[in-house]
Amino acid sequence: MRKIMILILALVVSACIPPGRDYSWPQNDPAPTLETDNAVLGQYRDTSAPDPAQSSTWQSRAVAPNAVSVDGGIYVVQPGDTLRGIANKTGAGSQIIAAENGLVEPYIIKPGQQLKITGGKYHTVNSGETGISIARAYGAPWKEVVALNGLEEPYILRVGQKLRLPATTPADPANMSIEQRAAAFSLDIDDLVTGSQPALAANASGEEPSEWRKTIAPTQAVVVPAGFTGRFNWPVSGKLLSSFGSKGGGKVNDGLNIAVPAGTPIQAAGDGVIAYAGDEIGVFGGLVLINHGDGWVTAYGHAASLDVARGQKVKMGDVIGTAGESGYVTEPQLHFEIRKDRKPVDPAAYLPKRS
Repeated sequence: MRKIMILILALVVSACIPPGRDYSWPQNDPAPTLETDNAVLGQYRDTSAPDPAQSSTWQSRAVAPNAVSVDGGIYVVQPGDTLRGIANKTGAGSQIIAAENGLVEPYIIKPGQQLKITGGKYHTVNSGETGISIARAYGAPWKEVVALNGLEEPYILRVGQKLRLPATTPADPANMSIEQRAAAFSLDIDDLVTGSQPALAANASGEEPSEWRKTIAPTQAVVVPAGFTGRFNWPVSGKLLSSFGSKGGGKVNDGLNIAVPAGTPIQAAGDGVIAYAGDEIGVFGGLVLINHGDGWVTAYGHAASLDVARGQKVKMGDVIGTAGESGYVTEPQLHFEIRKDRKPVDPAAYLPKRS
């Protein structure tokens, strides 16, 4: 009876799954089988859960909308002006002013120079705010904010930075209920990769990754690895339920879905830093993201338990959680992705061949 109820629930919520993404498997297609051996996956670290006093999933502090409307136009540079000062005078973002006028570091400007000011609504970033929490406050797609402001890795916001908001942002989000803003807001893996780092003071640096099972404060940004020169390994061993790519009917799987018994340890596919551990994306349930540096990120979904927290360093083979059937699935499995420069790639092309 429990299985029947879960299946009914899955059919009901399936209508909520974002189009173009197949996070499960083609129900009417036979599942191909990976040829696997029965070898032990490796020597694990301590698989017990972290100390509750130390451990926490990702947190996104609430943001009070403070956006102001900025009129577009031309600003004539005055003696003593700096790019930051002009941004403060006009209310526009300094990076957007620079980009709009073709300015590059160290952003030299001269008296009498005419600068185009891009109009729109701008939010001033406060300490500890994340891109995701800012987007949620306005009911705006975070990926549109990323594009509008030309944000790049490591996607760390700075206190006082002015972010231009999409034109589709509600005129007065302060008058919207929390429920209305939540309904207008969606979240995916790319949002977590680009928008989960807390804002830092202008000259502050992120905190170095912690050792195993030691957490970093949710208000502190984490330094991402400089580069990844290693390799990836399989996070679990099991039957392949759904491969990477198009499944027809507009459905696309951004990774692999691998069937494993509930409670199977999930291993880090490579060295890196935990960028996210939580369940903010309903379709995936328990989800872990590892930043490996140089634009490489791996994702592990449908976890029953999360044994790591944001900011922890991990090595290939470290146990980061256990597999389950959380999210929109009806049997225990792992959804596994590899992303390069924010784009999903076929994990099979980067993992060892099964013999």
